[in-house]
Amino acid sequence: MIALPILMQREKGGDGDNAGRGTSVITRTKPKTKRPNLYRVLLLNDDYTPMEFVIHILERFFQKDREAATRIMLHVHNHGVGECGIYTYEVAETKVSQVMDFARQHQHPLQCVMEKK
Repeated sequence: MIALPILMQREKGGDGDNAGRGTSVITRTKPKTKRPNLYRVLLLNDDYTPMEFVIHILERFFQKDREAATRIMLHVHNHGVGECGIYTYEVAETKVSQVMDFARQHQHPLQCVMEKK
């Protein structure tokens, strides 16, 4: 939080026009907002999930176009892991849950995880 001083004139009892005037400081705090932590959503490679299914996941849940989805899928296939996107905690958690549920519904062992950036 940042404290911002505000000067105020305060009258003190007295006989003259300017006699008895003083100043005091009132501090008003202004909250300082902090950016939320970000999390990477990652897909892990396995030997059973079809490449086309991974592309579909990337298009459906991460709004990737066909070219970007194919590039990420090949990265996952060749390197064992690939980044789908970077999100706040709640969004990343939701994406991981959606992908895992969808993969299970279609009987694929695809793994999706999140890690702090």
